[in-house]
Amino acid sequence: MAFRVECYAGHRGAESPRALIIGERRVDALEILDRWLAPDHRYFKVKGSDGDIYIIRHDAAADRWELTMFQRTSGTI
Repeated sequence: MAFRVECYAGHRGAESPRALIIGERRVDALEILDRWLAPDHRYFKVKGSDGDIYIIRHDAAADRWELTMFQRTSGTI
Protein backbone atom coordinates (compact mmCIF):
# COMPACT_ATOMS: atom_id res chain seq x y z
CA MET A 1 0.00 0.00 0.00
CA ALA A 2 1.31 3.44 -0.91
CA PHE A 3 2.19 5.69 2.02
CA ARG A 4 3.21 9.35 1.85
CA VAL A 5 3.52 12.17 4.35
CA GLU A 6 2.92 15.84 3.63
CA CYS A 7 5.10 18.03 5.82
CA TYR A 8 5.46 21.59 6.98
CA ALA A 9 8.92 23.02 7.58
CA GLY A 10 8.78 25.66 10.29
CA HIS A 11 11.10 28.60 10.85
CA ARG A 12 13.79 26.22 12.17
CA GLY A 13 13.57 24.07 9.04
CA ALA A 14 12.49 20.96 10.97
CA GLU A 15 9.77 19.04 9.19
CA SER A 16 6.51 18.22 10.95
CA PRO A 17 3.87 15.92 9.46
CA ARG A 18 0.70 17.73 8.30
CA ALA A 19 -1.10 14.85 6.57
CA LEU A 20 -0.73 11.14 5.93
CA ILE A 21 -1.74 9.72 2.56
CA ILE A 22 -2.52 6.03 2.96
CA GLY A 23 -3.41 4.49 -0.37
CA GLU A 24 -6.18 6.75 -1.69
CA ARG A 25 -7.10 8.13 1.75
CA ARG A 26 -5.86 11.41 3.24
CA VAL A 27 -5.69 11.80 7.01
CA ASP A 28 -4.83 15.25 8.35
CA ALA A 29 -2.45 15.34 11.32
CA LEU A 30 -4.50 17.14 13.97
CA GLU A 31 -1.90 16.91 16.71
CA ILE A 32 1.67 15.72 17.20
CA LEU A 33 1.33 13.77 20.46
CA ASP A 34 5.02 12.93 20.79
CA ARG A 35 8.26 12.97 18.81
CA TRP A 36 11.64 11.43 19.40
CA LEU A 37 14.97 10.77 17.72
CA ALA A 38 16.71 7.48 17.10
CA PRO A 39 20.22 7.20 15.63
CA ASP A 40 18.93 6.82 12.04
CA HIS A 41 15.30 7.96 12.21
CA ARG A 42 12.91 10.58 13.55
CA TYR A 43 9.62 9.33 14.98
CA PHE A 44 6.27 11.10 15.34
CA LYS A 45 3.17 9.96 17.21
CA VAL A 46 0.26 11.63 15.43
CA LYS A 47 -3.47 11.95 16.13
CA GLY A 48 -5.24 11.84 12.78
CA SER A 49 -8.39 13.64 11.67
CA ASP A 50 -10.07 10.21 11.74
CA GLY A 51 -9.41 10.04 15.51
CA ASP A 52 -6.88 7.23 15.13
CA ILE A 53 -3.28 7.24 16.37
CA TYR A 54 -0.29 6.71 14.06
CA ILE A 55 3.41 6.34 14.72
CA ILE A 56 5.45 7.22 11.67
CA ARG A 57 9.18 7.40 11.16
CA HIS A 58 11.32 9.37 8.78
CA ASP A 59 14.57 8.02 7.40
CA ALA A 60 16.32 11.29 6.53
CA ALA A 61 19.18 9.60 4.66
CA ALA A 62 16.75 7.86 2.28
CA ASP A 63 14.11 10.61 2.55
CA ARG A 64 11.50 7.94 3.18
CA TRP A 65 8.53 7.78 5.56
CA GLU A 66 7.15 4.58 7.06
CA LEU A 67 4.04 3.78 9.07
CA THR A 68 5.31 1.80 12.06
CA MET A 69 2.19 1.61 14.25
CA PHE A 70 -1.53 2.22 13.89
CA GLN A 71 -4.16 2.26 16.66
CA ARG A 72 -7.81 2.50 15.68
CA THR A 73 -9.75 4.57 18.20
CA SER A 74 -12.74 5.39 16.01
CA GLY A 75 -15.51 3.12 14.76
CA THR A 76 -15.12 4.09 11.09
CA ILE A 77 -13.12 2.40 8.38
